[in-house]
Amino acid sequence: MALWLSAALWAIFQHGPLPLYSTRTLGVAWEMWNHAEFLVPHINGQPYSHKVPLLFWLIHAGWAVGGVNDVWPRVLQVMIGAGWLAMAARLARRVYAGKPSAAHLVPWLLIALPYPFLFGLQIMYEVLLALCVAAALCALTGRPRWGWFALAVGAGLLAKGPVMLLHVVFPWLLGPWWSEAARADRRRWYGLGGVALAAGTALLLAWAIPAGFAGGDDYRRELFFMQTAGRVVDSFDHARPLLWYLPMLGVLILPWIAWPRVWRAVASARGPVNDSERFAIAWVVPTFAVFCLVSGKQVYYLLPLLPGAMMLLAAALHRQQARVAGGGRRWRAWPIALGLLGAGGVLAVLPIWRAHALEVPHWVADAYAVAPWVAVVFAALSLVVLLGSPSRELQRVAAATLVATTAAHTLFASALFHHFDLRPVAAVLARAEANGQAIANVGRYEAQFHFLARLNRPVETIEEYGISTWATAHPDGVIVRYPERSDETAARNALLVQPFRSRRIEVWNAPALAAAQRSGDAEKDSSNQGE
Repeated sequence: MALWLSAALWAIFQHGPLPLYSTRTLGVAWEMWNHAEFLVPHINGQPYSHKVPLLFWLIHAGWAVGGVNDVWPRVLQVMIGAGWLAMAARLARRVYAGKPSAAHLVPWLLIALPYPFLFGLQIMYEVLLALCVAAALCALTGRPRWGWFALAVGAGLLAKGPVMLLHVVFPWLLGPWWSEAARADRRRWYGLGGVALAAGTALLLAWAIPAGFAGGDDYRRELFFMQTAGRVVDSFDHARPLLWYLPMLGVLILPWIAWPRVWRAVASARGPVNDSERFAIAWVVPTFAVFCLVSGKQVYYLLPLLPGAMMLLAAALHRQQARVAGGGRRWRAWPIALGLLGAGGVLAVLPIWRAHALEVPHWVADAYAVAPWVAVVFAALSLVVLLGSPSRELQRVAAATLVATTAAHTLFASALFHHFDLRPVAAVLARAEANGQAIANVGRYEAQFHFLARLNRPVETIEEYGISTWATAHPDGVIVRYPERSDETAARNALLVQPFRSRRIEVWNAPALAAAQRSGDAEKDSSNQGE
């Protein structure tokens, strides 16, 4: 926990809020706070039916004490991640009560995973959901504590909505297969479990019903139907093929997929399946299958399942424990060490590439000065992975991977974050609103400027073809646009030009942009006539 907390706190304060996940979450929280609208989440002046309010309320709780800032949401996110790690370790101890050495492996297996660590640095809802799922299953295992189970289910429902039920329903339904308590009294297991699920759902409805009436008909319809059935049947967002998750599993369980000992442990797993392993199977396998069937898919939807997957992996490794305890072969983690060394080698040659190439990608030009230092870290970590006692190899791999992930994130923050930093644009927009100027955004607006600029009014959404019309209606307005490249006209006349991802962001006074657009159209027409 000390190692993970140190890495997470270092990483999350390396740069500002990252668009569009963190900036959108903070934008919604800011609008609720700014307009004292704590019942219905709002985004850009409209009710926001995509998310339920628990994370926003937790952000508001910190702001009520320390004022509006971006420090508390980041500290909160680290606290939630630490809580998830601690709860996952507790769940492993309860499930593997007779095998403490197997339970001890689970948190080490978890902290090594780069994807959940990096995603957990985003101010988002999935890690909070994962914490609630682990807490609910802790209450379900051993001697069930139905009151805590209901409270955790209700918190999960308020964190991410009905998907919380999917994460806990299969372990409950399959209870007699893995739980002594369920086998001893099925009527009590299903009766009290059903009451607890109903009580947790009642906590969600206690918010959703008044919020639905307060938000209006459209918000109520989207909240109660589109965000559940719409994603399951024919997703309006993140639609993917049926088997899309299968190749993504490799991304989720790095670096363990590259550790030969894991492959041998899984291949040699034999013998009867005990109750501990049955619990993890009852949780992970049917839940994952349902996620595959659901139309809307994102890698981070699977984050709450990772403790269960690591518990299965820990069980397979524990079956090898007798053979490994005697020492075993050294250098078994050579693929991971080779990967670290290869990544370090790539980083080490960036200065040479930049010095001798006529033209290099922008990320090379941005990262070449810092990359060699990170390369040294990667090379040292490859030695850490290889050297030492074979009995502590798992812990060394976990620690080395966590440090490597943190170092890579530091490289991103120091060399590449300026391609994602919206604070300069937000400063221009804050001044514009303070001067009473209207603001428009070309294309879809995800509230990416609302918190950073502390905007009080909605940003209007327009398209490229509507720039001239909007400029006529708002002669003192300001327009934000995102062209692939900026020309000399923008460099001379725009209020601000900066990189954003692989594109550019331009902030213009509306009449100047309309004039530049008319001039560009005239040049194109003249060129076409000449041809």
